[in-house]
Formats: sequence, structure tokens, C-alpha cells
Amino acid sequence: MIKRVFRQMLFSQILSTLAVTLCMLIDSIMIGRFLGVDAMAAYGFANPILLAFTAIGCMLSNGIQYVCSSYMGKGDTRSIDKCYTTVLIVGIGIAVLGMALIFAFIRPLAGVLGATEGTEIHEMTQRYLLGFLIGAPAVIGAQIMIPYLQMAGEQKMLIIAVGAMTAADVLFDFLAVKAFDMGIFGMGLASSLSYIFAFGIGLTYFLSKRCIYKFNFRFFDFSQMKGIAVGGGSAAVNQASFTFLILLVNNLLRSFGGNTAVAAYSVISTMANVCYAFGSGVGSIGLMLGGIFYGEEDRGSIYTVVRTAVRYALILDIAVIALFMLIARPVASLFIADDPDTLALTAHGFRIFLLSILPSCLNTTFKNYYTGVKRIAFANSISFLQNFLMPAVCAVALAQIFGTDGIWMAFAGGELLALVIFSAVLWKFHGGVSLSAETYSYLPADFGAAPEDSLELSIRSADEVISASRTAEEFCKAKGQSARMSYFMALCIEEMANNVVSYGFTEGRDNLIELRLIKKEDRWILRLRDNCESFDPVHYMELHKTEDDPTSHLGIRMVFAVVKDAKYVNSLGLNNLTLTL
Repeated sequence: MIKRVFRQMLFSQILSTLAVTLCMLIDSIMIGRFLGVDAMAAYGFANPILLAFTAIGCMLSNGIQYVCSSYMGKGDTRSIDKCYTTVLIVGIGIAVLGMALIFAFIRPLAGVLGATEGTEIHEMTQRYLLGFLIGAPAVIGAQIMIPYLQMAGEQKMLIIAVGAMTAADVLFDFLAVKAFDMGIFGMGLASSLSYIFAFGIGLTYFLSKRCIYKFNFRFFDFSQMKGIAVGGGSAAVNQASFTFLILLVNNLLRSFGGNTAVAAYSVISTMANVCYAFGSGVGSIGLMLGGIFYGEEDRGSIYTVVRTAVRYALILDIAVIALFMLIARPVASLFIADDPDTLALTAHGFRIFLLSILPSCLNTTFKNYYTGVKRIAFANSISFLQNFLMPAVCAVALAQIFGTDGIWMAFAGGELLALVIFSAVLWKFHGGVSLSAETYSYLPADFGAAPEDSLELSIRSADEVISASRTAEEFCKAKGQSARMSYFMALCIEEMANNVVSYGFTEGRDNLIELRLIKKEDRWILRLRDNCESFDPVHYMELHKTEDDPTSHLGIRMVFAVVKDAKYVNSLGLNNLTLTL
């Protein structure tokens, strides 16, 4: 089921990762084709501010996945609602505060970003920022919505919102340039309006009755932000490091190649965001699934997540590199129409830059996964290594030897060095060089139940329910459990799994129940996970516990009479029931 969920999430996760960069991509194309190289350079100087807002949204998004995946693994729905309420309020508040500060200091800020004061590029940098800032709350709000839509299994809603945002930005950019002659300010405004449009589409789910999350000002709990900050730390370090790297690279390029090189890098960095989206999408799924199974202390499933994530990261990014190597010049010509020198430099630089995509994808996949399994300091270290320290060292050194080519090469060199460094740390921890999922999962030796104390079974039919209950009963007896308790375990499996088969399985669908039974200290924990329609037996029992007829809902009544604790959570479109005996 893990591999299936991974595949189901992959397209929408990559697309939603692209959502924060699509408007920048479209703006870059329109600016390059209709407003010229100076406007493209101004857009490049404005990029760090755009990235700062997306960094905040990305930090909150990663923090949500980190915190809520752990809550889902524990079946703690109330804490999920607290996190949902708190992050929405804090996220929008940060966006409004950031807007106010940048509006107040926009002129000196444009100079700090690298645009020479008194020039037309300095003025254009300010105008683009003014247009973009109007939609800053929607930029952050949309990124907050993305993980909640994924956790609710609303992948279609994500695809619709991102598709609508893309179409809206193309339309608004064209109107800003051709119909209203609004120049570079219109480009920033078009991005703002398209983000607001996408945010509005996402709201239709969160305001609907089918929304599984509860927003209530009474749920506001600022202590939730500690976990969000910890979990989102790697994203914050990632974006902050990359922002400083862009500032360094822009200054190096201006020294070695002038504004033409800066404009070329503006295009390359925009296209890089498209390439990075595949690794980031895979990594986000790794973070979420890794966090869920870490909360469940499920070592075997974590190994499967690591293997699956690496496999998809390699396949997707090899395809991305091959494709863009072939079409580098046509892609560059989308941005730059009438400047052959800038076009040639951009296409050449982009091909060299593409060599960094594969190690970057692996670094990003692993650092997201490490965030999910609480290796926060390690994830932050990878972010700093790959997005600033190693590329910066390579850029400064190689620029002296190869000029602008050395700066393009620095990205691949930096990513490779980061990959080697963190792999060496893992090999030392593991006690030898190994490329196995066990090594790269980086779990403590005593994590979770021992293999001999756990039982995992799959159920696809009513006949397999009987077989699974008998196997579980014999497993409990073999672990020294009394015949009475072993019988109760078999009863729980038989009653709950039969309910799913009878009322949840549908004709023509690949129905599946995954059963995991573990012995932990003095208790037994049974988890049942299925891919059927949403059904909460805990809530159902609460609704019917006062009924007078003792024979009604007899199976669920018997189960809840013998278990010590029962928790249910719907995550990623799957039902998850955890029973403790």
C-alpha cells in the first residue's frame, strides 16, 4: 500500500510544489519576451524577496507535515485541528507584517538586492515588488493549504487549483502587457491575482462540510508553533541559504559577465525551480510518510519509504536532465527573444547547471525524509551544505579559473560535495560503507518493535480475514500470551476487518486491508489500515453507545469492550484504526 500511496500522491505533490514557482516561471517568460533584458535583470534582483515569502510558506508547509504526520501516526486528531487553526492565523499575520515592512523600505531594499540606485533597473525592481507583494498573504496561505489537502486525500483539488492558477497568470500577464501597458508592475500584480485565485479555489474545500479539519479560534495554541518551527527549520535553512547564494552568485556574475550574465542566471534559476520541483515533490512525500510511520514506530515501512523515494527521485530526475539537455536553447528562447548573446549564454549555462539536478534531488529527498523522522539537525546541515556552503566555495574558486562557466559548474560541484559529506556521516554511524535503505534511514538501533515481536498481514477477501485472525491468535500464543487474550486479539481482527470487507469493499476496486500487530512492553497494539471510503468506528461507537438494544452493533461493541484504547484517523485518503489491548 505504501508504494501505491506514493504513486497516487506523486503527480499532485510535484504539481503543488511547482505551484510556488509557476507564477515566477510565467512572469520570467513574459518579462524576457516583452520587456527586455534590463527588466529581466530587475526581476533577477527581486528574486530573493520572492524566495523569502515562499521560504516562509515552505517552512510552514514542511512544519505542518512534520507535526501532523506524527499526530496522524498517533491518531491525535484534536492536535491536528489545533495545528491547523494556529498555522493559518500565524501564517497570514506574518504575510501582512512582511508586506508592511517591505512597502516601507522598498527603495533602499532594491539597492541592497543589487540594483544600482538611480538606474532604470533600480526603479523596475521596486515596481515588480510592489505588484507581487499585494498577493503575499495568498502565496503563504496557498502553501499552508497544500499539505492539508494532501493529508485529506484531495489530490484532485490540488491539481485543479494549480491548473487554474497557471491559466490565470498567463491571462493576467498578457492583459497587463498588451491591454493595459502596466509594464513590470503588471507582471508582479498578475502573479498576485493568480495566487489569490488559486487560494480561493482551495478555500472551497476548507469551507465545505466534507472538510475533515476544524478551524476554531478557541483551538489557537501558539505552543504548536514550536513544532512547526522545528519541522520547518530545514525548509527555512534551505531557502535562506539559497537566497544568500543567489546574492553571491548575482554579484560574481556581475563582476565576471555584467548584467547579461545576471539576466541569464535569472532565467536559469527560474528553470531550475521547475527541475527542483521533482526532487522536492518526492521529498515532501518522504517527509509525510516517514513522519507517519515514525509515529507508528514502523521500521519496515520506513525502509520501504526510503527505497521508494530514492527510486522515484532517480528515475524522474534522469528523465528531466535528458529532456532539458535536448531543449535547453528552445527553452531559453522562451525567455529571451531579441538578444543572441544573452540567449547563447543562458542555454550554455543551463546545460552545465543541469548536471547538478541529480545529486540535488537525492540531497533534497533525504533531507525532507530526515525531517520526518526527527533528524532535524542533520536535515538542516544538509540544507546549509547543498544550498550555500559547498556551492559558494566552488563558485568563488571556480570563477577565478573558468569565469562564468565556473559559476555554472559550482552548482553541480556543491551538490556532489554535500552528498558525499552527509553519506560519510551515515557510513560512520552505520559502521561501514553501505548504500542500503537501512543505512540511509538513519534510525536508532532500538527504534520500534523488534522484527520477531511484530506481525504484518494483508487482507483482500472475507476468507483472508479468517486466516489472518487465526494467524494472529497463534502469533500471540507463541509470544507467551494467554489463550484468553489471544482469542480477544483474533476477535478484534475478525470483527473490524469483516466490517471493512462487508461495508467498505467495492466491486472493481483493488480493495486492501493492511494489518500490523506488535507486542510492546506489557501491551499489544493492533493497527488496521484500509483504502476504502472514510469511516470512523470510534466516532460511530460514540454516537450509538447509549442505544438500549444490547444486540445492535454487537461486533463493534464487543471490540470496544475489550480494548484499552482506540484511535482513528483518516490520512492520505486511508482509514487508520489503532487498538491497544
